[in-house]
Formats: sequence, C-alpha cells, structure tokens
Amino acid sequence: MQANPITMDNLQLFETGDGSPSIFSNKFGVSYHSKYGAIQETQHVFIDAGLRPKALTLHHIDILDMGFGTGLNAFMTLLEADRRNLSIHYVGVEAYPLSMEIVADLNYAELLKAPQFAATFVNLHDCESDVSNKLNPNFSYIRKQTHFEELDYDQAFDLVYFDAFCPTSQPELWEEDLLGSMYRALRPGGILVTYCAKGVVKRTLKSLGFTIEAIKGPPGKREMTRAIRGVN
Repeated sequence: MQANPITMDNLQLFETGDGSPSIFSNKFGVSYHSKYGAIQETQHVFIDAGLRPKALTLHHIDILDMGFGTGLNAFMTLLEADRRNLSIHYVGVEAYPLSMEIVADLNYAELLKAPQFAATFVNLHDCESDVSNKLNPNFSYIRKQTHFEELDYDQAFDLVYFDAFCPTSQPELWEEDLLGSMYRALRPGGILVTYCAKGVVKRTLKSLGFTIEAIKGPPGKREMTRAIRGVN
C-alpha cells in the first residue's frame, strides 16, 4: 500500500552548513542530510566515492538509490551524467514521498548553478511511478514508492546509494536481511556507498561477502563506508 505524501506538518525545512536546504523528520527524529552541508555530503559520499569510480570503467551505469528523500542524490547524479556524457538508469526508492509543496522549496537547481534543470528536478518527484521515465538523453529513472523490504533484485545494479535514515532511527534497515538484499542486487564488482561507518554495519557487510573500504567522510564525519561486492 502506498503512503500519502509527507506534508510540512511532519517536517521542518532548514538550511545546512553549506547553505543548501535539508529537512528534519519529526517522525524519525533525524534530518535527511548532514547539518554540515546537504550538497557537499551528497557530492562526497555518492558522487565522488560512488559514481565517479564506476564511471572510470563503465559508460552505462545502473544505480539503486535506497532513500530517495529530497531527490538531491538523483539530481546531482543527473547533472554529473550530463557533464560526463554518461548513460544512467536510476531507480529511486522512497516509501514516504515529499509533497510537491515541500519540493517547491528545495532550490537545489539554483544552488548547483543548473537553473535549466529546475523543471527536471520537480519531475523526479512527480513523474509516473513504476515506469521508466526518460528525463534527459543521459538519464532514465524509475520512481518506486515502496518499502525497502519489498524489493527483490538479482544482479541488476552497478552501484547502490544506501541513504537510509541512521541505524539508531531505523535499525531494521541496517541488519543482515536488508543488507543481504543489497548484495544480491549488485552485479559482481558492484559498489555500495553510505555515509554510515558504524562498526556493526561494516561487520555485517563484510560477513555478507563485501570488501570494506573505510574512507574519509564528508565534513562533520570522520569516515564513510564503501563496500564492493565480490565475484560470487
């Protein structure tokens, strides 16, 4: 069953340290992005540590975004694909989509100096769900409004952006069953990147067969995690 969009009654818009907006969820008691900077966190964790390494060897990249949220990860990926002439197929998963009232207040296109893509950012949130939407020549996108636990992919992706709310807020999303489904969703050599560097999460990923790389985190975090699926 699909949930109704989240309204401003449940959320608080705030400005992060780099001047870009994020949202605080009253329901889960956490923010969608780092308070130190939404844009710089996405750039560091998902673009620099995930997309760019994959783009060294692949022109077409299939990406699974676990925690679509504000759409910032998807939007910055689209911009990177446009700059580098990459071919991206992107699946964004979000059980609780934002209302279009909130989306209208997220000025990421302006802050990223990409006003020509402002309408495309809106389309990320309001395009038809569960079908492939060609948002520009470099970027096709499926919007899935479902819970993480309902996904079942088999070697379908080259890259996973694991951007769920933190383990203290939603611990069930960081346990073996769910992370195991991420291992299965990746092709051999595929990469999972996440802002989270908790020891228990890294141990669980390693036990599933991932090779773990603890790399420097974005501002405000000492480390983040990059996990690479083995050949089996």
